[in-house]
Amino acid sequence: MTELTKLGVKEIRDGVAGGSFTAREVAEAFNAAVADAADLNAFIVTTPDHALAAADAADAKRAKGEDLGAMGGVPIGMKDLFATKGVQTTAASHILEGFTPEYESTVSQNLWDAGAGMLGKLNLDQFAMGSSNETSYFGNVNSPWRKEGSNAAMSPGGSSGGSSSAVAARIAPAATGTDTGGSIRQPAAFTGICGIKPTYGRCSRWGVVAFASSLDQAGPMARSVEDCAIMLEAMAGFDPKDATSLKLDVPQWEAGLSADLKGKKIGIPKEYRMDGTDEAILKSWEHGKEWLRDAGAEIVDISLPHTKYALPAYYIVAPAEASSNLARYDGVRYGLRDLPDGAGLQDMYAATRAAGFGDEVKRRILIGTYVLSAGFYDAYYTQAQKIRTLVSQDFEQAFAQCDAILAPTTPTASFPLGSLNEDPLTMYLNDVFAVPASLAGLPAMSVPAMVNDDGLPLGLQIVGKPFDEQGVLNTGLAIQQRAGFDAQPEKWW
Repeated sequence: MTELTKLGVKEIRDGVAGGSFTAREVAEAFNAAVADAADLNAFIVTTPDHALAAADAADAKRAKGEDLGAMGGVPIGMKDLFATKGVQTTAASHILEGFTPEYESTVSQNLWDAGAGMLGKLNLDQFAMGSSNETSYFGNVNSPWRKEGSNAAMSPGGSSGGSSSAVAARIAPAATGTDTGGSIRQPAAFTGICGIKPTYGRCSRWGVVAFASSLDQAGPMARSVEDCAIMLEAMAGFDPKDATSLKLDVPQWEAGLSADLKGKKIGIPKEYRMDGTDEAILKSWEHGKEWLRDAGAEIVDISLPHTKYALPAYYIVAPAEASSNLARYDGVRYGLRDLPDGAGLQDMYAATRAAGFGDEVKRRILIGTYVLSAGFYDAYYTQAQKIRTLVSQDFEQAFAQCDAILAPTTPTASFPLGSLNEDPLTMYLNDVFAVPASLAGLPAMSVPAMVNDDGLPLGLQIVGKPFDEQGVLNTGLAIQQRAGFDAQPEKWW
């Protein structure tokens, strides 16, 4: 049954519903693939019983002639940022190791209600802070891809590196991700898969471990645009438990898919042609323009003048919110508690956080606390919020001229694990093309375009108007159909 692991969400859902195979056969095949791929370190915890139970429920429904749901019979990976009742949820941090929630996140519950099952909890950068999946307490995630002629371990991107690695390696047909400043799109680009960050508020943040609350947004990662549309439809929806949730009906994104872009204008931002961007990335961008012209779109030049300030503004706003959010991890109520002999309350706080948080998390907490301090709040945080407003206004003005924006997802292809660890600023620059859409809360997607001379995948990014996930998905579908990207990593694990 190993052939079943080559199937995506739509093929599995339709195959189970049509009786081509059973949901249990699918779950067993993927459980075996997950067990066989330990070298990727994509999963922190595996939950084969959860996948089998959901599969058996789907098969029982089919036997009775009942509707299986939008994700019926599809086993998925769940990023370990989503609370899962009765299953350890750690955010890849030692400080939450052993924490088992008594509740289910809204997004995961929506997926289970739609018929999906869980293969396990996926590894990530600790508290979603990172661009390479090297900050997890549970070890680095390995990309299934390798440079041609090299055995060097490559980054799967971050923070959703476990998700991207699992989907690209065919050990999960799809996975959840979260995107704060590119953490769905960048890993999708690095591993040759699709990933969409919907409009801020489309997917509930309730039950998702918080990094930066005004930026965090859940989304799907899968091998095709169609699969992302199906999964996003199942994940999204208004949630009264989340004050930032959009009170809007969920569109029928799968039914609305169309690669015909006649009458659409696609904007090309001149500011995204930055120094240091790989030539292969620029080449893929040119291909993307041609593909969209072929789909009937008109290509227009646009300007997003405050782009160069977006990244520094993000790395003030996000750590500031992280500093506030992570104050709750103090050793008192749940998670790790480090209580040295004779220690008082303040000593316990210090010891617990010193032992529980990794270096990158500590770095961002320190930055965030600094920019929020009385002497620097106006100089840094207030200024960053002003830049955020200007970035949003840039997009508003651009969308008066176009329907969607095409840009690279990342400035480079994947890089070897460990190669940027001594240079946090260079690591942060990997998010330079992804961050502006996050600051503005816009829907944005990465779709694979081609492989470079090293045999590594490159992604193209589509940014859409607020609430226009359909336009983003349709533009992505047009690229997908014309790019014909079918490269797969050669199995080494």
